[in-house]
Amino acid sequence: MHKLLDQLVTEMVTRGVHYTDAQREFDKRFITCVIEKSDGNLCKAAEVLGVHRNTLTRKVKELKIRVRSL
Repeated sequence: MHKLLDQLVTEMVTRGVHYTDAQREFDKRFITCVIEKSDGNLCKAAEVLGVHRNTLTRKVKELKIRVRSL
């Protein structure tokens, strides 16, 4: 895992990706993955992420993540 992350970070730095863009993209993909694994249930996803449901809801809106219940 660390090796893959190191490679990704190195590639992003080489390509000139700004920190805020990298952080936003990581957050969006990570949160989306957890929500999908939680079948769209934000309460479950928030628990897995270790954040309050209100915090997750705010991040979902901020990152414009579409939430579908499966």
